[in-house]
This record gives sequence, C-alpha cells and structure tokens, in this order.
Amino acid sequence: MLKGQLVFAQLTAHLPRPAFNECVALYAGRYPTLTFSYWDQLLCMMFAQLTSRTSLRDITTCLRSHSSKLYFAGFRGSIARSTLADANERRDSRAFERFTLHLIDIARALYARESLGVQLAQSVYAIDASTIDLCLSLFSWAPAANARAGVKLHTLLDLRGNIPSVIRITSALVSDASFLDHLRLEAGSFYVMDRGYLHFQRLARFSDAAAFFVIRSKNKIHHKVIADQPSDMAAGVLCDQSILLTGRYTRLGYPVPLRRIEFHDAQRDRTLIFLTNNFDLQPLQIAQLYKSRWQVELFFKWIKQHLRIKAFVGTSANAVKTQIWTAIATYVLVAIIKKRLNVQASLHAMLQVLSLNLFEKVPLERLLSEVSLYDESDGSPAQLPLL
Repeated sequence: MLKGQLVFAQLTAHLPRPAFNECVALYAGRYPTLTFSYWDQLLCMMFAQLTSRTSLRDITTCLRSHSSKLYFAGFRGSIARSTLADANERRDSRAFERFTLHLIDIARALYARESLGVQLAQSVYAIDASTIDLCLSLFSWAPAANARAGVKLHTLLDLRGNIPSVIRITSALVSDASFLDHLRLEAGSFYVMDRGYLHFQRLARFSDAAAFFVIRSKNKIHHKVIADQPSDMAAGVLCDQSILLTGRYTRLGYPVPLRRIEFHDAQRDRTLIFLTNNFDLQPLQIAQLYKSRWQVELFFKWIKQHLRIKAFVGTSANAVKTQIWTAIATYVLVAIIKKRLNVQASLHAMLQVLSLNLFEKVPLERLLSEVSLYDESDGSPAQLPLL
C-alpha cells in the first residue's frame, strides 16, 4: 500500500470538488456516467496538460503504466482511449467552462493585492484576442481566412496577477471588437486595448458604465481640438488634447469629448496616439497603462508554448473547447497553488518539476519550495511576473 499522498493527488486537492459537481449537474446528460466520470475526464485532461501529452493514446498509455497508483491519484474509472475520446466528443464542454471560471474567481481573489506597476487603486484589464490555427480538412466547422481553419481566444486579462477574467472561444472569423459586447463593465476600472478594438459606438458603453478605456488610435481620425493641455516634450508627451470626433459616423457613435495623447517612444523611435475617456491621469500614466497591455500578449505566448492547445486530441468543436478550458483550468490551478504555498519560482519552472513528479510521494510544499533553488529564469522584465 502507498504511504502518503501522490503529488498529483495533492495538486487536485486544491480543486473544489463540490463546485465541480454543481457545474456538471447543470450540463450532464439524461443518463449518469457509469465507469468513467466527469471528474475522471478532468483528471485525464489535466494530466495531459501537466505532462505535455499530445494524443489520446499518449494520455491513456502513460496513465495505465501507473495503474497501481491511479486510485491513489484520484481516478476511479477505467482509463481507455475510446472512452476518453467519447467523453470529449459528447460531454458538454460548458461544464468545464463554468468550472474554469469558478477557479478564475478563486485566483483573482488571491491575487487582488498584487502590484500593477502603475500607481492605481482601480482594477486594470487588458483586452486582446489570439487565433489558434487548425487544419481545415479536420476542423471544417472552424473556417478562417485564406482556406485555413482556426478558433479565436478572446481574453480579458486582470493585470493584478495576470489572471484571465473573461474568456470567449469563437470562430476565427469573428471580429475582435465584438468581444466588447459581452463584457460586464466595472465602474471605475480601466480597460486597455489595441486599435483593433477601435469601434466608437462600443466604446461609448464604457463611458455610460462609468468605466475608463485606453486605446491606441489609428492615425487618420477626423476630429477637432476643443482644449489643449501643456505637454512635456522631455518626457515624450507631444500633445495632450480634448477633442470631439467629426467623422460622419464616429461623431454619432461617440458624441462626447475624448482625450487624445501623442506619445513618442524614444526606445523604439515611434510615435503612438492614445484615446481615453479619462481626463484625470497624467499623460505618462496613460502611456504606462497602454504599455502594460503587452502582458496579455505574453499570456497568449506562454499558454501556447507551455500548454497543449496547439495539438488537439479531438476534432469536434466540443472536444476542442473541452481541451482549451481544461488547459486554462490547469494554468489557473498552478497559479492558485503558487499563491497559496507562496512559491517563489516561475509557473514555467513549477510545471517542469511537476511534470516529472506527479506520481511521486513527495510533500507538494517541499517539492515546490525547492524549485526556486534551481530555477534559472533570467527574471527579464519582459516576462509576466506570474510566469
């Protein structure tokens, strides 16, 4: 008999099982699962993420090689490739989506006091989207441009801890700006976006909700200047203006004053134009807020490099969404454990060590406390603090 708990069991102990059961109850089919439960399915998909498994056969072969330990790792059903394939194909992915969003709420509460790098008491969110390319012959339900296929991951990233707050999975043909229609805006919070979200009728919702946006502007937007504030050329602020839009459609979509800031980025020798509905922050603070938007780009880059969302183990829309949601749930789970156990190492280093020790009987806290001793991350400021 095994003594102590396996590392994998200690990891999944941080998952709120009652909340998962409630999510499953909302979307379970008419007939109960017999030998392979939703929980078994979740554990299999998380195992795949933690150990970089790339196929159903890969997942089941590796798990069955530890058959004597599976019960102690939390598995109760029999592990078979066809069973896992059917589960991913038929069981509603919304159960895993809802559970992932519950984990996100837990993580955001843990990271609520993290530093933003900008002196603000309000919440700051970065908005962006990333496309995951697929093979059109296998994923004909997800057409994209140029005879390709893909799905788009729309994300609202909470910059306190870099935790995704809202995630929406759509076809690659859905526009980025349409994501703004699905947001519940928080009064007083800041939302930072690139110019792909420059849709003035949608941006008017932010002002109506007493929320603030910072967005990069396109070069040629018809406007008139109604006030001009002193600028600080030495700091890179070329102009700080209050404007009214005068375009045929833009003035109807956004009829109230906007703030327009021109900032010269000396490091890259380029001039950026920002639009915002906040008239109180200093121009340099607005520029710093926009610079923080890069963290959402790093978030997409990180999950594509270190989680399995580029090679899919199923070809249906439901199977793809199930894999994406369980990948994000794995990311958030490791982030929760990092905070709860006060681990100093990066998430990348944690994942590397966990992948080799899932079926070992080592106290999780001791295992992860030692990671920072041999984590050779360079601590570059271009990396996410959490990652």
